[in-house]
Amino acid sequence: MKVIILEDENRAVNHLKRLIHLVAPAMEVLAVFDTVRETVSYLEKDPDLDLIFSDVQLADGISFEIFSRIQVRCPIIFTTAYDTYAIEAFNTNGIDYLLKPIEEERLRKAVEKAKQFSTRIDIESLLKLKISTDRKQPKSRFMVKVGEKIRTIMVEEILAFYSFEKTTYLHTTTHRNYILDYSLDELEGMLDQDRFFKINRKYIVSIDACSQIHAWSNNRLKIDIEGIDDQKIVVARERVRDFKTWLDS
Repeated sequence: MKVIILEDENRAVNHLKRLIHLVAPAMEVLAVFDTVRETVSYLEKDPDLDLIFSDVQLADGISFEIFSRIQVRCPIIFTTAYDTYAIEAFNTNGIDYLLKPIEEERLRKAVEKAKQFSTRIDIESLLKLKISTDRKQPKSRFMVKVGEKIRTIMVEEILAFYSFEKTTYLHTTTHRNYILDYSLDELEGMLDQDRFFKINRKYIVSIDACSQIHAWSNNRLKIDIEGIDDQKIVVARERVRDFKTWLDS
């Protein structure tokens, strides 16, 4: 099978490639794209594809923009941290919806499902597929390295997770920052959604961090988090409505 991957996080790409090699070693990954623009340009050439793995949020927009502009003939397996997009995903050629962090067995089942479809998708069959949005219990603590020691950080101590220069950090109520070996997308799948919210591609904030919120340009919102000197802690425009709902829940 010839496939492409649409994903803007290098760690997530590498994780998916490793799983693909395990569950379908004969599968050929032709290309990886991290933007809507590059993907549309590629698909306009009508490449010979058997399957697309697609995250929902890419570097320059939502992947659904691609499939509204280009009619693809192959099935799509969505790989994302957001369970709120499942219905929209199945309005495209989506045949499965895998929540991050992706597990080997779930990917294996999704790939087997993809093999059952020809390049011309049977819409009636798609409508009968069950969306798997099962989540594990959210993490209650994280282990971090402090010098030669290991320390436990409880989620109640965490104000935010953020990405800086390709490294992920957690920021605590005592204004300490610790490195984590997870991407933000992977973290979002591990966290309690009532307590944490991913406001943009670089920040996940806790409800306790949202005491100072300001109106920002282009109908966005800016959050001041004590101990983090960053003017870019801004709720992405497409996430503002969900963020307000989350705050009010």
